[in-house]
Amino acid sequence: MQETRQNRIARMLQKELSLIFQSQTRMMHGVMVSVTRCRVSPDLSICTAYLSIFPSEKADELLANINANEKTIRYELGTRIRNQVRIIPELRFFIDDSLDYIEHIDELLKK
Repeated sequence: MQETRQNRIARMLQKELSLIFQSQTRMMHGVMVSVTRCRVSPDLSICTAYLSIFPSEKADELLANINANEKTIRYELGTRIRNQVRIIPELRFFIDDSLDYIEHIDELLKK
């Protein structure tokens, strides 16, 4: 169970990461990356971000690119939130495939 401070930091990180991805993917037409959920460790040193990538065919390729550029994303995040937290958390990114799962369940129910 997450505490109030963890939830507040997680919401702030989700907002700032989504703004970073929005500015970065603006150059790539036809690709959209959104941050669906962020979880922060109790000591606020690790942030696990779940990303929803559209179109889902490019998800693995984009996730590999995001993981390769994790240090630059963390640096940009640090410049945005440096006055609000002591430690800029280490970032971990995962694909949130819950929308694909819901779509698959809907297809099965329609049969």
